[in-house]
Amino acid sequence: MEFFSFAVIIFLAHVTEVLFLCEVSLLALDFANLDYDREKRCGFPEVIYAEGKTPDQVVQIAQALVDHHGLAYATRVKEETARAVQSVLPDARWFPLARVLMADRRERPVEGETFEEVLACPNRAEGKVVVACAGTSDLPVAEEAALTARVMGSAVQLIADVGVAGVQRTLERVDDLRSAHVIVCVAGMEGALASLIGGLVDVPVIAVPTSVGYGANFGGLAALLGMLNSCAGGVSVVNIDNGFGAGQIADRINRPPARFAND
Repeated sequence: MEFFSFAVIIFLAHVTEVLFLCEVSLLALDFANLDYDREKRCGFPEVIYAEGKTPDQVVQIAQALVDHHGLAYATRVKEETARAVQSVLPDARWFPLARVLMADRRERPVEGETFEEVLACPNRAEGKVVVACAGTSDLPVAEEAALTARVMGSAVQLIADVGVAGVQRTLERVDDLRSAHVIVCVAGMEGALASLIGGLVDVPVIAVPTSVGYGANFGGLAALLGMLNSCAGGVSVVNIDNGFGAGQIADRINRPPARFAND
């Protein structure tokens, strides 16, 4: 018990120090505390996880983020919520397959009405992230990853339907894979694509297991365990269906902070 109390004291001391150093700026709504300081600390504004929130809650958060940052980005957005946001922010774009919504009023915004147009936009497109997905059924997660890396500032190429059941499809895209600074590999079933790609390239591979598959896939657990046990070097793994997390990690690898530019 004494050790637990000591650990809590140390934790609270660290939190106090972080808050002091960061001069955290918050906006308190009735249902949320918006972290306006996150962009300064972490390089990108707070992102809305819309699942479990009411349309009105998402609307209020999105409006506040646009007012402060010029940008609102939300994941897991259903059509009802998207329409509610667009009634207040007419320039907000919803991508139904990825379930992503964004309103971008920054200087040099990431523009485009369709997924393909967003990826092709030249604004804020640095380096190169390749998102490779095993099957068409994995596209919702792959597009979430691609849009996330894209809006954060990375140039992104999506390679779809290159799973190991037709390994020649993967091998035909080796040049594209090797042109990337970092690769996001999205796969369900047994998740073998991550090991295959990991054995073909010399850049980091971020593996995203999906919940796509029959019964013994266990909602993505089989793919997750397969990727965690990859024998290929340079493969890391995020949570099941976490395209957003993979996209953000890929962007950070692709675009390290400016302070490291001369290292």
